[in-house]
Amino acid sequence: METRLFIGGEFVPARSGETLPVRNPHDGSELGHVAMAAGDDVEDAVAAARAALPAWRSTSASERGRLLLALADAIEARSDELARLESLDTGHPIRDTIGLDVPRTAATFRYFGGIADKVEGRVIPVDPGFLNYVVPEPVGIVGQIVPWNFPIMFTSWKLAPALAAGNCVLLKPSELTPLSSLRMAELMAEVGFPPGVVNVLPGDGKDAGSAIVDHPEIAKIAFTGSTAVGAEVAARSGARLKGVQLELGGKGANIVFEDADLRAAVNGAAFAIFHNQGQACIAGSRILLHESIAREFLDSFLELAGSIRVGDPLSSSTEMGPLTSAEHRDRVLRYTEIARQEGGEVLLGGSRPRDPALSAGYYVEPTVVRCAPDARVAQEEVFGPFASVLIFRDEAEAIALANATPYGLGSGLWTRDLRRAHRVAEQIRAGMVWVNCYKRVHPGSPFGGIGASGVGREMGFDAMREYTETRSVWINIDAALPAYYPR
Repeated sequence: METRLFIGGEFVPARSGETLPVRNPHDGSELGHVAMAAGDDVEDAVAAARAALPAWRSTSASERGRLLLALADAIEARSDELARLESLDTGHPIRDTIGLDVPRTAATFRYFGGIADKVEGRVIPVDPGFLNYVVPEPVGIVGQIVPWNFPIMFTSWKLAPALAAGNCVLLKPSELTPLSSLRMAELMAEVGFPPGVVNVLPGDGKDAGSAIVDHPEIAKIAFTGSTAVGAEVAARSGARLKGVQLELGGKGANIVFEDADLRAAVNGAAFAIFHNQGQACIAGSRILLHESIAREFLDSFLELAGSIRVGDPLSSSTEMGPLTSAEHRDRVLRYTEIARQEGGEVLLGGSRPRDPALSAGYYVEPTVVRCAPDARVAQEEVFGPFASVLIFRDEAEAIALANATPYGLGSGLWTRDLRRAHRVAEQIRAGMVWVNCYKRVHPGSPFGGIGASGVGREMGFDAMREYTETRSVWINIDAALPAYYPR
């Protein structure tokens, strides 16, 4: 497959000639060398987007939607190939990439293909004799920066609404996991997207990312990644008066009340933290247990977590694969020592698997730690298969614990009491709350957080608004204007 930059409808080498090896996280083997974009390549991509923008923004919304629908069809036709590619590149188990990641990617392009021509303007009732109408306009050229944890899915979350709204895009996938985004570029060319509408630039944040954020012709930055980097993106974009949409970190609380269906809560909590090896901003990384059911829950949860099948992501029996890079594996493992130093109790895991077949890969065992609410492992985003367990006495304490971090992305709760469900969901400080489930997403439902978890929303009509500006047009129909300067 192509590993060069995609600029102006063609695959081209980086101007510097620099490449970076992409590695299989299962065994550290080399999958290939991918071109690394830098400032000159960003200039070329902006020029291509600038040339394409007038025609693309004038293309009918229905035609833009047709191309997005065609892309969804192409993804579905190649689902096995794309799932295998994503598993090789990221370490996601194949059962997840083929059952969740690729179908969600196709569904996102299909959703925005369907609503491309459904975004309406409106007429404002104003003074007699005047017509005032408001129409949405594309922002222009958009820079989009995609993380390494769900690259194929986040590529669709970023591209689909921006393209449906009539923008041209520079997309920077992570240099760690660029393969599915580059394959997406091939498919977009195949189904007929005009050259320059989408440009894909693998590269690191220091070079390619900085050049995109700082470029004066890029009107908006959409970034998914860490809170620290997001804050820098926001500051630099603000200095240039360009818009931002930021989907950042999380430290999701997953509250289990005394009346919960414990079997469902145990399974749901395991999915919330161990799916994709915990490498998810919405992971339910803090499990809050009512004191009356804590022991019973933990007995079942530890048994389930200890039975999770860790192994080769290409095996259909694997339930948890490796982390995406060796550096990140080591970072996650350091939190085990941090937990112990702060007086936490490691209930399960905390190290690399003992299986010699996994020794070359970036694996971490499912890990469960009981700790204090102010411990670093209960406050900082570990971003791995690492659950922190906290105990509460009543509903008020559960809500206080859930809100006791600077993050506000996603949280969940488990209860049979419908009134409690609504009451607690209203008081949790988060952009998304799941009741008796976790990590549910849909292309039509807004996704995003508050506080240290970001600004703006992905998905749904909210995402279309992220990629449009409002133009207000006033027309004097038959009003007699006063003479401000009578002569």
